[in-house]
Amino acid sequence: MPTSTLTKKGQITIPKAIRDELGLKVNDRVHFVKKGDDILIKPIKGNILDLKGAVKSKNLGEDFEQVRKETRKIVAKKAAKNGQ
Repeated sequence: MPTSTLTKKGQITIPKAIRDELGLKVNDRVHFVKKGDDILIKPIKGNILDLKGAVKSKNLGEDFEQVRKETRKIVAKKAAKNGQ
């Protein structure tokens, strides 16, 4: 498995073989997930819904699935209104 060295600034280079395997390109973002003693690197591929749980809600009682359903309804209504 490829390795990398941590710089003084806390940065690492993701080895090319790993970037290729994950399909990472310049300016792509990744998410780090702690699993026990391991850290997983997961690409973030443009869908904001993939970030579920990455940010704490100010409204702790908020139901993500309900917000998602309501958002879909609003988008569908706007699309129908615009004749799309």
